[in-house]
Amino acid sequence: MLPASRYSTKAQRCVRAWRTVKTEHACPQLYTAVHRRACSSVAPRITTHYTIHPREKDARWEGMEMERFADEADVVIVGGGPAGLSAAIRLKQLANEQEKELRVCLVEKASQIGAHTLSGACLEPSAFNELIPDWKERGAPLHTPVTEDIFSILTEKHRIPVPMLPGLPMNNHGNYIVRLGNVVRWMGEQAEELGVEIYPGYAASEVLFHEDGSVKGIATNDVGIAKDGSPKDVFERGMELHAKVTIFGEGCHGHLAKQLYKKFNLRENCEPQTYAIGLKEVWMIDEKKWRPGRVEHSVAWPLNRHTYGGSFLYHLNEGEPLVALGFVVGLDYSNPYLSPFREFQRWKHHPFVAPTLEGGHRIAYGARALNEGGIQSIPELTFPGGLLIGCSPGFMNVPKIKGTHTAMKSGMLAAEAVFPKVTAEDLHSETAGLHVPEYSEVLKKSSIWKELHAVRNIRPSFHNYFGLYGGMVYTGIFYWILRGKEPWTLKHCGLDAHQLKPAKECTPIDYPKPDGKISFDLLSSVALSGTNHEGDQPAHLTLRDDSVPVDRNLALFDGPEQRFCPAGVYEYVPLDEGDGMRLQINAQNCVHCKTCDIKDPSQNINWVVPEGGGGPAYNGM
Repeated sequence: MLPASRYSTKAQRCVRAWRTVKTEHACPQLYTAVHRRACSSVAPRITTHYTIHPREKDARWEGMEMERFADEADVVIVGGGPAGLSAAIRLKQLANEQEKELRVCLVEKASQIGAHTLSGACLEPSAFNELIPDWKERGAPLHTPVTEDIFSILTEKHRIPVPMLPGLPMNNHGNYIVRLGNVVRWMGEQAEELGVEIYPGYAASEVLFHEDGSVKGIATNDVGIAKDGSPKDVFERGMELHAKVTIFGEGCHGHLAKQLYKKFNLRENCEPQTYAIGLKEVWMIDEKKWRPGRVEHSVAWPLNRHTYGGSFLYHLNEGEPLVALGFVVGLDYSNPYLSPFREFQRWKHHPFVAPTLEGGHRIAYGARALNEGGIQSIPELTFPGGLLIGCSPGFMNVPKIKGTHTAMKSGMLAAEAVFPKVTAEDLHSETAGLHVPEYSEVLKKSSIWKELHAVRNIRPSFHNYFGLYGGMVYTGIFYWILRGKEPWTLKHCGLDAHQLKPAKECTPIDYPKPDGKISFDLLSSVALSGTNHEGDQPAHLTLRDDSVPVDRNLALFDGPEQRFCPAGVYEYVPLDEGDGMRLQINAQNCVHCKTCDIKDPSQNINWVVPEGGGGPAYNGM
């Protein structure tokens, strides 16, 4: 069922039937305003997904064949990002070194490895040096060593330079500016050379369990389901992948990880995770303004002192005058009128930023949520039959704005803990799915834990009367001078979803109109992400209660989902008959950032995977 394959060719033929369904029904363009109005009365209810409306209670599903094909592997890895690929590579390295047979299968929801990967990214190469010491000789796409560091506090019209002293978290000496999607694609090639079986276009939608409650593996999602939730003629069940151990590396706010948190109570002894949304563009600029290797970061304007966030602008050295720029906003902000996307567009007009972009043109756009909770928010990492790695549990070093090296290291440590157990001939296990607590033990003794412990108080220190400026003073004293050795650990403020104030207590934000040269509207931006989904399928942005958006979110918070979404997925439109409004979900626009699932003040939105292969098609983001 799953022969070893090249992920860009043969593996695609493994899902030929799925692609046929997509070809017959795909809508290749984003919803336009006219299209949305025309379709506004198609379905009387918003959510038709089977996770909300079970098929067992739907007469249209009577008599359908629901048996799934199952296949076996030693280790199944969910997610083809830096963490998952590092785990896969390390497992096969160990197997090849010890001449042992080990079947490692990796499933990835994107159509190609790297197509859903988005990061700044300024990469710390320590994990690469350990995992693939000859990465330079092998042609890893790390082309741009950092040559210059610039850090600024911005006011509306001016810039206050901040000296980048050695030892400060934002110091990037020895790091590389990369397009992480290209790096991940290269890692996929290295993994396949070692014998890892990689299957893109397979969206893991369900965790499977043994009778004793331990994890058995995963199931991919069904295909051929119509938008109204009924089976099409080409309906096909997903398949099951069983393993001795399943490694979950879905990335930030993974939807399977959410299920595991509840099933095994993994978050019982940690704080709630706190997040940010990162928005990014890639520009081709005037070659006279190009400074390969320059790294620029800023804080403050256009955000107020109580809204955590900042910007980056990196000059790449890849043969063309490219810059990667972006804006990060902490999702614990309180004003429901705030739009991260429009803050990003406004920032580009700052007198220190705009001259770099003038005369250039934008070639890519995307967005993704990122973990900011640090060590306080890391859940239990192991459970019978599985474990969590990378940005799924959240190993990002927030003040550094770096998580790739820690994600990779966690995957390597997981592989080294799992390997002896899955290859042991006489291992006795109390559960059908193997439990590997050694992974947690070794991780807490590793460089990851030491690094995250040192910076644990920087992010929560911004929750003070002085906001940003109080946090910067705290960082200077307790991190730069004392290296994080203070004998206390600060707490976060709770769930990001609970931080919004009612709209009546807040001031609407008057954002300037985009000029079409430096700043742009939302839909033209999403078009640059290459986002597309099969049009005739249930929306994967599901609502637990279809009445909540209007009755609570719109009534109390003025519909914040229409502003915090960076892709125009949510909008409130007039009812087709009578007065009032309703929420419309333009699921085809979704870039899989997960912000809605995180920031919805009612926690009514539940993001689930669409059909495999759908979503953004990032090219080296």
